[in-house]
Amino acid sequence: MKESLKPGLKYEHKFLVPSSKTVPALYPEAEEFLAMPEVFATGYMVGFLEWACIKCINPHIDWPREQTVGTQINVTHEAATPPGLEVTASVELVEVDGKRLVFQVEAHDGVDLISRGRHERFVINREKFDAKVGEKAKR
Repeated sequence: MKESLKPGLKYEHKFLVPSSKTVPALYPEAEEFLAMPEVFATGYMVGFLEWACIKCINPHIDWPREQTVGTQINVTHEAATPPGLEVTASVELVEVDGKRLVFQVEAHDGVDLISRGRHERFVINREKFDAKVGEKAKR
């Protein structure tokens, strides 16, 4: 981690929502999802918020040796977004506690605020992380 990794870092990330990021596409194996409206899926929205947080801090860690993994997410999904709209995530790093990073996040689709909340990430050493996961996979 670099000394520049401090609270107050902000990042804004934009994404044009395609049909492939809607509820029916989330789990195409599930007939329940296939029957639901074609709007930006909460699962994809969470990934989009994580993506913005990653982009916010990657210049402030030793990427790719150091990476971050999501450890907690607590966000709302307040409005439906159809494909074709551009969503904007605005994230701010509000706390650095050792390797634990806490972000305030929100997203807007140009019409409505669609999400707000908090997200935590943890800085990992990719090599050590992969070794631990490899050991777990052998069980």
